Amino acid sequence: MEKQTTLQITGMTCAACALRIEKGLNKLDGVSEASVNLALEKASITYDPAKVDVAQVEQKIQDLGYGTVKEAVELQISGMTCAACANRIEKGLGRLPGVTNATVNFALETARIEYTPGQATVSDMVKKVEQLGYQAAPKSEQTDSIDHRQKEIATQKRKVLISAVLSFPLLWAMVSHFSFTSFIWLPELFMNPWFQLALATPVQFVIGKQFYVGAYKALRNKSANMDVLVALGTSAAYFYSLYLTLQSLNMAHGHQVELYYETSAVLITLIRLGKLFEALAKGRSSEAIKSLMGLQAKTALVVRNDQEIQLPVEEVVAGDIVIVKPGEKVPVDGEVLEGTSTVDESMLTGESIPVEKRAGDQLIGATINKNGVLKMRATKVGRETALAQIIKVVEEAQGSKAPIQRIADTISGIFVPIVVGIAVVTFLIWYFAIEPGSFAGALENAIAVLVIACPCALGLATPTSIMAGSGRAAELGILFKGGEHLESTHKVDAVVLDKTGTVTNGKPELTDLIPADGIDVDQFLSMVGGAERNSEHPLAEAIVNGIRERQNNTEWPAATTFDAIPGYGVRAVLQGKEVLVGTRRLMSKYGVDAAAAYELMDRLEEQGKTAMLVAMDGAYAGLIAVADTIKETSREAVERLRAEGIEVIMITGDNERTAQAIARQAGIEHVLAEVLPEGKAEEVKKLQQTGKKVAMVGDGINDAPALATADIGMAIGTGTDVAMEAADVTLMRGDLNSIADAILMSRKTMTNIRQNLFWALAYNVIGIPVAAAGFLAPWVAGAAMALSSVSVVLNALRLQRAKLG
Repeated sequence: MEKQTTLQITGMTCAACALRIEKGLNKLDGVSEASVNLALEKASITYDPAKVDVAQVEQKIQDLGYGTVKEAVELQISGMTCAACANRIEKGLGRLPGVTNATVNFALETARIEYTPGQATVSDMVKKVEQLGYQAAPKSEQTDSIDHRQKEIATQKRKVLISAVLSFPLLWAMVSHFSFTSFIWLPELFMNPWFQLALATPVQFVIGKQFYVGAYKALRNKSANMDVLVALGTSAAYFYSLYLTLQSLNMAHGHQVELYYETSAVLITLIRLGKLFEALAKGRSSEAIKSLMGLQAKTALVVRNDQEIQLPVEEVVAGDIVIVKPGEKVPVDGEVLEGTSTVDESMLTGESIPVEKRAGDQLIGATINKNGVLKMRATKVGRETALAQIIKVVEEAQGSKAPIQRIADTISGIFVPIVVGIAVVTFLIWYFAIEPGSFAGALENAIAVLVIACPCALGLATPTSIMAGSGRAAELGILFKGGEHLESTHKVDAVVLDKTGTVTNGKPELTDLIPADGIDVDQFLSMVGGAERNSEHPLAEAIVNGIRERQNNTEWPAATTFDAIPGYGVRAVLQGKEVLVGTRRLMSKYGVDAAAAYELMDRLEEQGKTAMLVAMDGAYAGLIAVADTIKETSREAVERLRAEGIEVIMITGDNERTAQAIARQAGIEHVLAEVLPEGKAEEVKKLQQTGKKVAMVGDGINDAPALATADIGMAIGTGTDVAMEAADVTLMRGDLNSIADAILMSRKTMTNIRQNLFWALAYNVIGIPVAAAGFLAPWVAGAAMALSSVSVVLNALRLQRAKLG
């Protein structure tokens, strides 16, 4: 039976695009009809699912050079007990039509699903999770993830307390059997089989209900998880003891029966205790999110109808006029309208020195106004603020899955059936070979194998480290967009630095104005100022500001034509005159002879200045120069990177002399100068072709292609939104030390993950044979299993105290 689907198409610019997509889709085997609507940017496809699926249709559209719209949703999952549960949910969601990617984070208890609108719905996903035996709800519908965690901890505490109270008499009875504890007084009631049954039953079926429910749902879906192991092990001990209790009715009075109620009850108690410790540790691993949320202002003083009203920050809307008094937090992002002050932005950027703010400057929500009163216009509120975006990035990074986690996922997927098999073999060997006929002894050893082999530690090994590592990085002003980037960054062995705004402060100043002989100075200034004020380049801003300071009359002529030529300069027509400001290449392009100025230009460039030639109506008219100083920490940061064995390269559109002068100041040996914006990505590719793992660091729109091309793109957070969108890592501080910090944080996180995986695997490799050999009582195995999970989480939490400097 044929199906029909509708896809949202991106990248179409004309009817020819729509026709091209239509033809391409209609050629696909299995597609009977495809029509594309350019106005709606949609494609309607009728297809045979036996021959082609939606993913192949989307791939065809991408092959043709266009894209399809994807949406993402986060679900809060409850009921997972180990990594096998997460794997099962991932596979189930991945099979839904329209779902292109599903990632389940066992530690955070979340699922992130990417899907094609119209092919899948959120309700389909929730229903699928529930079919698999778990509970799910869109994360936005949860009351509060922190409250959710606190409720879980409170529930776990209550269950552990009840279970411990009921299990204690059973444990007391068991310990009193050991010869070295013969001095311990034991109430006779504690040895009564029916009393033990009364204590163990609620532990087994009330406190332990979750394990039976989870095991049933797992087996119903033809898989196995931790619940299966726990349910099998504790049920074997409980029901064998129940059998012996019933048998005692036929025995002579006073005959002691060897019971194992304490094995099942104590195991459940210890596993519950382990889950409580896990929940507490997971809560600590989300401290970064909590601390970021705590930065938000709670209220705002808003001017409405000429009255100042104190409102909850959630009620502020874009366009509102907000008053920020000294000592108060800036409630939302906005622009200063009136007033001057200094603002402490350290909580977001890490810069300890307050930043001066005056009319026209931008304010970031959650920063602190230090001394003056500021009147601002709200431009971004709610989820659009910089802080909200940072929280979103950190949450996504903590919820993402690093490639190294595939190892744990693969092992967890086959682990439980193998363990059950080992337990069965252990029972048979003990019962028939080692202690023939000893059902109780064989059963104890089989139970120990089942319990000690829980794959929880394996499932927690990677996500807890990613959570802690990305959270610590966020506290230091380093935002990793995903776990895969946190993993990949440690491989970087070459760093390419953009010059302006990255190595330098990005605030050049006009230093030299040298008109040619016979050129009127005032006219020279007016024509250059009038041409450059249309450009958004930092050098243009420096030229305009410098001319304004030098010239009383700033009524410059308006440009009737203006062209910004990347890598060359600008061309403008003012009062009928053609004005060129830029490089030697620009002069050559338009046939201007400026050779007379080259010697002076060389001298200025050797001083680290960027010199630009000026021409009017095809004739050389003068020379201007600007200088941009390097950041105070650039040299220190470069030395740190080189000490780590990382090659540092500076890339710039500036000429060779200026670039070399700046590079010498920063301690950079390798320079790529006179590189056009489109050439930066090509230079990155050349480095990659030599086998280098390249990190590109930039802050401008012209850096975006190179940031996207590099193995790791790092955007300076003080730069443009486009650069940050294209990057894998955002460095909130302008300090280049953040680059070394990001690489070091990645290395520490990967070391931590490897430690966790090693010990989780070693624990099972060592523990299972020891349990099978009869050296571990089941309750000891249960305690060891619980502690293994806790130890993995606690090891990951060490990253929250990581020192990078």
